[in-house]
Amino acid sequence: VMARYTGPKIRQSRKFGESLTKKAEKYLAKRNYRPGQHGANSQRVSEFGTQLREKQKAKVIYGVMEKQFRRYYETASKKVGVTGDALLQLLEMRLDNIVYRLGFALTRPQARQLVSHGFFDVNGQKVNIPSYQTKVGDEIKVRQIKKQSQYMKNIQTALNNAKTVEWLALEPKDLSGKVLSKPSREQLDNSINTQLIVEYYSR
Repeated sequence: VMARYTGPKIRQSRKFGESLTKKAEKYLAKRNYRPGQHGANSQRVSEFGTQLREKQKAKVIYGVMEKQFRRYYETASKKVGVTGDALLQLLEMRLDNIVYRLGFALTRPQARQLVSHGFFDVNGQKVNIPSYQTKVGDEIKVRQIKKQSQYMKNIQTALNNAKTVEWLALEPKDLSGKVLSKPSREQLDNSINTQLIVEYYSR
């Protein structure tokens, strides 16, 4: 099952010319060109193509489908401030991303699966919707019943040495974490050029 999953991520990483996973890093070191028979011949990408590629990249990183991604963009564009930053904040505040950032999962797809399988409470209530928007002050905790799972027992040791992002707090012993603030501009993923995404949608 795993092999089926890593293939596309490596392929996508080559397409975007950036490693989207740890495993892809090694592959890219060897083959830093796009997949397909003409991949090694570099092509000039149009302005639209560049914008589209950046949007697709962000969708792949956060595991979001087109319709949902457009909704995030529309929400972000109504907020005061920089639309691109607001867009990334919305993506970062998704429950599956928070679970990943806290170190309860090694990848976002894995985090999405754990959330769907009902591993977490938010403020004491079970939430199994990966796209659930967390808020500042929310407490995310592994549910009592899931603490006994082999998966959580395995990850407990890794959590003791885990370092999370500055805007989250992790309590490894408690298998819980807290949203301290929204990520600031400096704390957002700078590998995504949100300006290109904004340009894509503002055409």
